Amino acid sequence: FDFTGTGPQVMGNHNAPPAVTKSAVIYSLRCLVGQDIPLNQGCLAPISFCIPKYTLLNPSDDAGVVGGNVLTSQRVVDVVLKAFKACAASQGCMNNLTFGDDEFGYYETIAGGAGAGPGWDGKSGVHTHCTNTRITDPEILERRYPVLLRKFELRDGSGGKGKYTGGNGVIRELEPLRPLVMSILSERRALPPYGMAGGENGQCGRNLLVKKKQNNSERVVVSIGGRCSGSIQVGERLRIETPGGGGYGNYRNNDDISTTLATEKNDIIGANKTKRTHVHGTGSLTSYNSTQFSA
Repeated sequence: FDFTGTGPQVMGNHNAPPAVTKSAVIYSLRCLVGQDIPLNQGCLAPISFCIPKYTLLNPSDDAGVVGGNVLTSQRVVDVVLKAFKACAASQGCMNNLTFGDDEFGYYETIAGGAGAGPGWDGKSGVHTHCTNTRITDPEILERRYPVLLRKFELRDGSGGKGKYTGGNGVIRELEPLRPLVMSILSERRALPPYGMAGGENGQCGRNLLVKKKQNNSERVVVSIGGRCSGSIQVGERLRIETPGGGGYGNYRNNDDISTTLATEKNDIIGANKTKRTHVHGTGSLTSYNSTQFSA
C-alpha cells in the first residue's frame, strides 16, 4: 500500500499515526476476504506500507492526532474499498459531539448511512467501519443531563440512488436547558460519500445552530461547519444531519424498465378496447405482461 502523494500534516488534529492507517487497511482487507480470519499481527505479514514522513498519515511526534482515529481512519477505509471497487462509500465519519460546562462533560458519536454494494442496499442510521459505539437512550440522556432531545430520526433521501440504494443518515437535534459549550468534530460536510458503478453520491452532512431572534417569533439557522466549538444558549438548538451512504449501480436502468412496462401496459389496454389481444414472444418482459395485464 503506497500512500505516496498524501498531503502534508495539518495544524489541526486530523493527523493519523501510521498505526491508525495500518489498522484501517487491515480492517478493509478482512472485509474483502472470503472467510473470517483472526485479527493479529500475522495479518500484516504479507503486506508492505509506504507512508512518507510528515504527511497526514505519518505526522511528527508533536502533531495533533485525536481526529485521526475517529475521522481520518474512515477516509482511509474509503480509499481502500474504492481501490478494490468493493462498494460505495459509507458516511465516512463518526460525527463526534461533546457538550458540557464546569460541572460535567458528555461525549457521543452519531450514526449515518452505509454504502450500498453489488447485491445489497446500504443500512440506514448505523455506525460503519471503525466506530463500534452505542448512543445513549433518549430517556437516560434527558434524565441525567440538562438537555432535551428534540428530534432523532432518519434523514430521508440522504442515501445515494442506485440499483442498490445507499443508507440514510440521521437528524439529531439537541436543546440545552442551561448555557453549555457544545463541540462537533465531523467529516463529509463538503465532499459527499461517493457512489459506485453508476450509483449516485450520498448527501453531505450538515451541522446547524438554530437560534431565536429576540422577539422569539423567528428562528435563524446558522451553518457552523464540520468542526466547531462554542457556546449554546437556552432556547437554541444544535441540529446534526449526518451523511448518507453512496448508491451502487445505475438506477436509471430500473427507470427505463418501468417506463417500458408502463408503455406496454397502455398499448395492451388500448388494444383490448377493440379486440382481445394476446402478447406474442418469449422474453421476460413479455411473460410479465402476459401474466399482469391480460384479461
